[in-house]
Formats: sequence, C-alpha cells, structure tokens
Amino acid sequence: MGRRDDRETWRRQIAEALLRVAGRQGLHAATMRAMAAKADVSLHLVQHYFETKEQLMLFALTHLAERMRTRVEERLAVLGADPRPREVIEAVLTQALPTDEESRVFHLVYTSYAMLAVTDAALRRQPFLAAPDAMERFVADQVRLARQSGDMSDGADPRLEAAALLAMSAGLGTGVLLGQRSLAEALTVIRHSLDRLTKP
Repeated sequence: MGRRDDRETWRRQIAEALLRVAGRQGLHAATMRAMAAKADVSLHLVQHYFETKEQLMLFALTHLAERMRTRVEERLAVLGADPRPREVIEAVLTQALPTDEESRVFHLVYTSYAMLAVTDAALRRQPFLAAPDAMERFVADQVRLARQSGDMSDGADPRLEAAALLAMSAGLGTGVLLGQRSLAEALTVIRHSLDRLTKP
C-alpha cells in the first residue's frame, strides 16, 4: 500500500471515529482528543491529518455522504433495470429517513453540522451543500422523466417539486429522530405526497 493509500486509510478511520462519537453524543462531544481515543490513535496523529476540527468535520461529512450515496445506488439497483421515476423518487426519499443506525447517524450529523454552520462563518464557507444540491438535481430529473412519461402532471415544476419533496423528507427524518412520529407514519406521508403528484 502506498503512502497516499495509507493517508486515506487513516483519514477514514479517524472520520469513522467522529461519526461514532457524534452519532451517540452529538457534534459538541466530537473533540480532537475524543476522536483520537475512539480511533485508538494518538492526538498527534489526528492533528497530523486534520489541522482543525472543522477540516475533520467536513471530511467526515463528505465520507458519510459517499456512504449514503452508495446506499441509494444499492436501493435503486433493487428496483431493476428500468424503474418508473415515481419508484426512484420514493426510494431516494425513503433512504433519507433514519431507518437504521447508519442513516440515523447521517441525519443527526448533517443536521447538527448545518446548525453549527448557521453561526460559524468558517464552517459555512465549506462546500457541504454539494451532496444535497446534487440530490436535488437528481430528483428534479426524475420529476421531468415522470412528466414526459405521463406519470405526473405537466404543471409539476421539477425544481420546485424536488426541493419540496427533499425538504419534506428531511423534516420527517428529524421528526422520527425526535419521536414525533414513527417511521411508518413518515413513509405514509411520503407516499401520500407522491400520490398527489402522480396521475391515476
């Protein structure tokens, strides 16, 4: 294994430690020292690969987004070779819900990071919106396909519908984490919203 591979392995190991700590105790508990202890490495090693906690947080978020993208791709693969756009959209929205430990951590860490970025200019300058922006474009493309196939009304604006659906899914995910509603109830809301967009 080359030095570059070693570097990426260490960075991912440390990022996984941040996600484990943040997923159980919140981002406020994810100090550099806590990361070192969780990853079973020295504080010096953590600081060698990440000069600041902000750098570590951004890398961890990017790493988690990559993992979630893989989960979405796996979920879409189950739908077969030619799924209907409605099925694709539902799969994406459902995957964004905290249905298991990994997706629960993703939702919790991303939401916590976003709240910190509201008041922290250094965090706000980081491109952590790249992944959700890409997902919004993907869902908008699916809405366009649904319109073309006649599954959705011609009046459905792809960008607006994609933004509304993803915002709804994110809000439902937070509600599930807080115990406001069950996962089954959240899924019912998603399907109800898609039913209203889909032509009979």
